[in-house]
Amino acid sequence: MSEIAATTVHEAYAFACMKCGYGWEQSYEIEHHVDVHGHAFVVYTADGERVPSPLSTPTCTNCGGHVVRIMRAGRVAGVQELLRKQRAPRAAEAAAKDRTVSTAATPARHWRLSDLLHPFHRR
Repeated sequence: MSEIAATTVHEAYAFACMKCGYGWEQSYEIEHHVDVHGHAFVVYTADGERVPSPLSTPTCTNCGGHVVRIMRAGRVAGVQELLRKQRAPRAAEAAAKDRTVSTAATPARHWRLSDLLHPFHRR
């Protein structure tokens, strides 16, 4: 099947799994094509690999769940930065209270859905 010149745009999305609470972001190259019959179609690629549309078939990269919230890019990174800033004063305070506790043994943070959506909750 032959096609007419493609237009490529770059988009990024943030995702939050409603099953396990995992959050991540992904960038895509979206190629808009028109076949020889005049029918438009779109090809998505991520990290150089052809992938299904993230808007129609989102799958959690952590648990494989399919109930995934799609948000504009920057939401996950923005929440992670906000949480990092909030933890810094608390970590300094805790370290001052007990200098014998090592933070090197602290496990990596697993992002929960409530962590991702809390800053956007309006009261």
